[in-house]
Amino acid sequence: MTFYVENETDADFGFDHEKQFQIVAEAVLDYEKCPYEAEISLTVTTAERIREINREHREIDRVTDVLSFPMIDYPKPSDFSVLESDFGDCFHPESGELLLGDIVLCADRVLSQAEEYGHSVLREFSFLIAHSVLHLLGYDHISEEDASVMEVKQKTILSALGIER
Repeated sequence: MTFYVENETDADFGFDHEKQFQIVAEAVLDYEKCPYEAEISLTVTTAERIREINREHREIDRVTDVLSFPMIDYPKPSDFSVLESDFGDCFHPESGELLLGDIVLCADRVLSQAEEYGHSVLREFSFLIAHSVLHLLGYDHISEEDASVMEVKQKTILSALGIER
């Protein structure tokens, strides 16, 4: 697996966020039975910058906690069976890794939401990473039914890692 991390902030989460990103992302990929080695990038940024990105890419002019930019438009979430035949260009030409996409995480929101929800910064960071990796695998939460599917998966994955509210 290849995980790229760029930190545009001086935020201190109180733990090794690069290692935690890798742990959670790998747990999601294992849970979803991803048969490939994968590549994901994470950018940790400020509230101002994520607002700009949200405005540019989603035409929503507000700060958000996390944005996910998947490289693959799955016919069904985590349907890896179609990738080699229908999406051959989703593999890195040199490493052969599955290019899943990019995550942009707002450090300010990680810290404020942990306090607001009454749980640890580690839990909030891990939740947002799990949530985003599921988005990279084609899950969404537009409908109530889809949202509940994501919630169950997130809770199960975090619980398996010993990360509770």
